[in-house]
Amino acid sequence: MIEDATTREETPVGLPSRSLLSVAGLVAGATLLSKGMGFIRQALIAAVYGSGPEYSAFGVAYILPGFLLILLGGINGPFHSAIVSILKKQRDPATDDPARWLESISTLVGCLLLLVTLGLWWGAEWVVRLNAPGASPEVHALAATQLRIMAPLALLSGLIGIGFGALNAAEHYVLPALSPLISSLAVIGILLALGWTGIPSLIAWGILVGAVAQWLAQVPLQIRLGLGRPRLRFEWGSPQVRAVGLLMVPAVISSGMIHINVYVDLFFASFVPGDRTIGNLGYAQLLVQTPLGILSNMVLVPLMPLYAQLAGDGARWPELRQRIRQSLMITAILTLPLSMLLVALAEPIVQVAYQRGRFTAEVTQEVAALLMAYGLGMSCYLLRDVLVRIFYALEDGATPLRISGIAIGLNALLDFLFLRAFGAPGIALATAGVNLVALIWLGIRLQHRLQGIPWLEMGRSLLPLLGITGLAGGLSGWLWNHLRSLQLLGSPLLTAMVWSSLAAALGLGLFAVGAFSLRIPEMDWVAAQIRNRANQVLSLLIRKLNRSRD
Repeated sequence: MIEDATTREETPVGLPSRSLLSVAGLVAGATLLSKGMGFIRQALIAAVYGSGPEYSAFGVAYILPGFLLILLGGINGPFHSAIVSILKKQRDPATDDPARWLESISTLVGCLLLLVTLGLWWGAEWVVRLNAPGASPEVHALAATQLRIMAPLALLSGLIGIGFGALNAAEHYVLPALSPLISSLAVIGILLALGWTGIPSLIAWGILVGAVAQWLAQVPLQIRLGLGRPRLRFEWGSPQVRAVGLLMVPAVISSGMIHINVYVDLFFASFVPGDRTIGNLGYAQLLVQTPLGILSNMVLVPLMPLYAQLAGDGARWPELRQRIRQSLMITAILTLPLSMLLVALAEPIVQVAYQRGRFTAEVTQEVAALLMAYGLGMSCYLLRDVLVRIFYALEDGATPLRISGIAIGLNALLDFLFLRAFGAPGIALATAGVNLVALIWLGIRLQHRLQGIPWLEMGRSLLPLLGITGLAGGLSGWLWNHLRSLQLLGSPLLTAMVWSSLAAALGLGLFAVGAFSLRIPEMDWVAAQIRNRANQVLSLLIRKLNRSRD
């Protein structure tokens, strides 16, 4: 399906074929379902634990296991990207049996990560004190217990990431996109059954059970597709294993450095009095990461195999340059209006999402301030991620590695300065600043590698689009501030839902009108595809209605 998409000229500007769009739609639908369940999970956690020491302790304990689960087991992570790149470039699948080297990679990675698992379990107290030195003794004790429970995530994350990379290379996208749904269901089930007890470690047990289920869910499909099975194989000297290792090691270190910034943020957050900022950062990050995860999978999952194919053939680099423009422009078009809404309507978004049970109005104000700061850097985060994956497709993990290493130091400096100047929201602003610097630097390095990328053309479209975004966001915020005092049926929740929805509709409508007026090819093409899909759905409904009448 992907191969066909790269050999047909279906649009004059090099935009994705219908098959590529179908993959993006399929992945987006599955990811939306997973993220929706993740939001329900987080809302339940907020109601049960609020923003007290229990949830902050989980945030401290989850730093390393969660870091490994996202880094190694996540879609578009380095394990996933490396496996996709090597499998898509494999010249002769008939002689280069993928099952053998995939099993060898799994064995090698499993042995290494088993040592990490044992290290996390043994050194739990030391790890949590290093993660959050400014937290209270109560938070440290709770966090150490939860870290021991979640230590096996280190081993499971590697197996999950390798399996999902193999499945995506075989053009099976739904299961990897639905995988987080399994984890969320495990946490929700445990909280619904035992949340009334208030036991702090319930979330940790739910995360562990969910990770085991994620791995087990992919095994039958891998076996059926001939992509290996759970068994030990020690053929670590094969060309494919070496190729994956050469790409994976710098990619892991590079992506790991990006996630180390999360640790740096929590390190500084632990010194904010009250043991609440760590938990509040987690609540705000989920509201940003939910739409980002959906958009990331829409853009990167179908395009990553395509990037790998185009990058492997120098004669096809002109098409690669066009695909780079396409992915960056679509990413900006999709993220800017979401960023606008998160900044302009942060308070009602947090209120509707979390404010119930132990999550009070005071906590809503604190999380809303963090959400606004994260929203400012939302577009830079995903645009940077797109560029990093292009370097991986070019089998260049060194450039993102160097930039990520310097970004860690910059993040620590900005955290220190901005925390003193702006309080807790300064941590989120520092993240936005680091992503912006990394984005610019990656763009400069990519231009040196692939000369001819139409940066000026993109800039002429994006600058007025930024202005339109700011205007639409300002009007949305103005409308919300004028309507919020008009209580509906005496319900603050209903009031926030109705008036913020109206303000959001106004902002999105203004953004759409302004964006269409700029005549951006990607905007026109996406709109045309949406209209075509809507017409197809409408025609299908009409046919079914006519059949039922007959």
